[in-house]
Amino acid sequence: MRSSVRVERRFQGPERSGNGGYVAGLVGTALAARLGDSLVPRVTLRMPPPLQKDLEITATTDAVRLIDGEALVAEALPVDSEFLADATIDPVLPEEARAAEASYRGLRDHPFPTCFVCGPANPGGLHLRPGPIGDGRTACTWKPAADLATDGLVDEVFLWAALDCPGGWTIDLEGRPSVLGQLTACVDARPQVGEECVALGRYLGEDGRKTFTASTLYDADGRVLARAKHTWITVDPAAFN
Repeated sequence: MRSSVRVERRFQGPERSGNGGYVAGLVGTALAARLGDSLVPRVTLRMPPPLQKDLEITATTDAVRLIDGEALVAEALPVDSEFLADATIDPVLPEEARAAEASYRGLRDHPFPTCFVCGPANPGGLHLRPGPIGDGRTACTWKPAADLATDGLVDEVFLWAALDCPGGWTIDLEGRPSVLGQLTACVDARPQVGEECVALGRYLGEDGRKTFTASTLYDADGRVLARAKHTWITVDPAAFN
């Protein structure tokens, strides 16, 4: 199967490339539709995703790839769903998540302020504000807008996006600026438009230039909507902006 897609500027991360979670969602959801319950998609970003350019999606029975000419932008491969067995972060009440937003560090010093998910300078973004809640965790709330949904339920690609930055802000992004390198995710259910969801992130560890985190998205009734694990790569923000 072959199709084309464009990452519009609204969905950027850094100034000149696409948001990692959103782009991973484009590829990951295409593969998830082909997998059984025992497998989940793992998306590896091979290069900064180009903006406003026709890209090709190719799909086989066991892989989905996003291609720019001859360059591989991102690749989704199946992994055992047990990889996400410990990805679920214990929930917090919406009031605690809202209170954490006041301490969101991205409002004063954001390495990529145009980020679709958490950037304060992107008017069409999700405007998540993951603030610290202790023990290497972040929390925030999210009310999905109507233009993110089909038939009243939020499209899965935006759930992948919402899983991105709550994990990223468990890192010291001022001292260790990082971009998403890999995202493994599972969507269990889709929330309704305007429903108050709670997003959580958790720091898992680091190894050289890599940092490992997890995230979980809950609906208004405290049920798990989606779970993820991430690998982040330390970068020089100037190289992206």
